[in-house]
Amino acid sequence: MVEVVKIMSGGLSTELETAGLTLQGDPLWSARLLHTNPQAIKEVHRSFLRSGAEVLTTATYQATIKGFQQHAGLNVEDAEECLHIGVRLAKEAADEFNWKSLDKRNILIAGSIGPYGAFLSNGSEYSGYYVKEMSTEDLKDWHRVQMQCLASAGIDFFALETIPSKKEAEALLEVLREFPNTKAWLSYSCQSTTSTSYGDPFEEAVKLAHKSHQIVAVGANCCSPFLISPLLTCANKNRKQENGWIVYPNSGEKWDQESGWHTCNNAEMFCVHAEEWVNLGATWIGGCCRTSPSAIANLRKILRPFSGNIK
Repeated sequence: MVEVVKIMSGGLSTELETAGLTLQGDPLWSARLLHTNPQAIKEVHRSFLRSGAEVLTTATYQATIKGFQQHAGLNVEDAEECLHIGVRLAKEAADEFNWKSLDKRNILIAGSIGPYGAFLSNGSEYSGYYVKEMSTEDLKDWHRVQMQCLASAGIDFFALETIPSKKEAEALLEVLREFPNTKAWLSYSCQSTTSTSYGDPFEEAVKLAHKSHQIVAVGANCCSPFLISPLLTCANKNRKQENGWIVYPNSGEKWDQESGWHTCNNAEMFCVHAEEWVNLGATWIGGCCRTSPSAIANLRKILRPFSGNIK
């Protein structure tokens, strides 16, 4: 029997750029707007809710205390407040949606924790090379402060996302134990049909989720939609039944470092594969880079038979 599927939001930064905000090249990326233009973030959350999302992810993927200190000139207290603002914006958007809409939903708030490579702002979340120079304790110390901020702000889940290596995932799960009342999902960045971006076998990396009762789902994000089905297929024998798959790939467009995004014939092709992902065990499905509210609306239509909240 197919489990009920949760519809996630899409590419927050994509929508911010569509609204005319410049993010490319900023080492804080969309997280800068937590300090300079929080209402723009809130409006994007609203747009994804109007399109059918049941899970909002905070705009904190690239938000770190050290990053705000270095690139925004904030002190520690103000930097911590920026992470709190990220959670507050998502909560307010959810509350306002349910207050105004006849389509009442149990909207979940996931606090985004990106990899250390996101702070480096050099694309290394898609290689993970930095873990060669960092110990597990180094990685734990780095992530702990951001996780503490998000947990204290009252998230429903941690979104441990775009993680390129098993080593960093292990460090995150060790820190997660310090927050025993908070669940999480674990999502890897992948560049092939069989491995994480760092090169760890995907079927081995997902086994980590079995070691934590706090993990509600494990999977992949910020990758080509064409990688998802092969990844799930190769790893299905290692997934425990209580851990559903979570998948939220990019739209299908390709990124070129010099010229930017290359549009494909169907920029929202990831929707086409959604039912197949459900049949492979995915219970959390959404979009990452370049996925718009219209893409989430299409996803909602496709997944209508599998979601308890879709009417």
